[in-house]
Amino acid sequence: MSLGELIAVLSGKGGTGKTSLCAGIATALAQMGEKVLCIDCDIGLRNLDISLGMSDSGALSFVELYQGNYQLSQAAAHSIYPSLSFLTAPVNFQPEDVDRQAFSDLLRQARREFSYIFLDAPAGLDIGFQLCAAYADRVILVTNPDPSAIRDAAHTAQKLERMGKNQVRIIVNRVNRKLLEVTKRTVDDMMDETGLPLLGVVPEDENVVLAATFEKPLLKHSRKGAAAACSRIAKRIQGQPVPIELR
Repeated sequence: MSLGELIAVLSGKGGTGKTSLCAGIATALAQMGEKVLCIDCDIGLRNLDISLGMSDSGALSFVELYQGNYQLSQAAAHSIYPSLSFLTAPVNFQPEDVDRQAFSDLLRQARREFSYIFLDAPAGLDIGFQLCAAYADRVILVTNPDPSAIRDAAHTAQKLERMGKNQVRIIVNRVNRKLLEVTKRTVDDMMDETGLPLLGVVPEDENVVLAATFEKPLLKHSRKGAAAACSRIAKRIQGQPVPIELR
């Protein structure tokens, strides 16, 4: 039996839309019939449940599971996408208190039960980032098209390279086509600056904010813009040859 893939979703700075993209890609894969587990690893600032539309799910935390109080089969299941399960981050807990061996054992079990396991990491390069990156088979680095975000992404890419991570791809989020035309910057320029291959381009889309406001999954709120981009990225993760486009 093949094992599932661990995917860490990271960003070098806050505010890139990382969590919304993690939720969008995960729900797209679940919509395609894949068995998916999302784990919110942003201890203290958890909000993946909102982007997934699971804030009222009463989700267990990953610490509650690895402490042996519950089974992985008791992870909260999505009401719309039943093949998607969710573990939240613990409250009243510090990242340095995570039992790495127990967390590793939990992920090893998850790989046997799910096709894809998404680790939504905290922004920045601290302990939570290192924890998620260390166990990932593949890393998705989310950035925005502005120069400061690209610089942070390049710095983060260097950090990942020093950690021995070579399966790293970049997603440029919140791209405004008209603004790119004015600044004469291209996505190829951003790839050159970060030194990373491109997994996807996601347009600026007010539906992302609206979906979160109503606590609905993006793909149930819209089928265009960012939602369509998440679906294309999910297909690329599956290995399908889907062209990069911005629309």
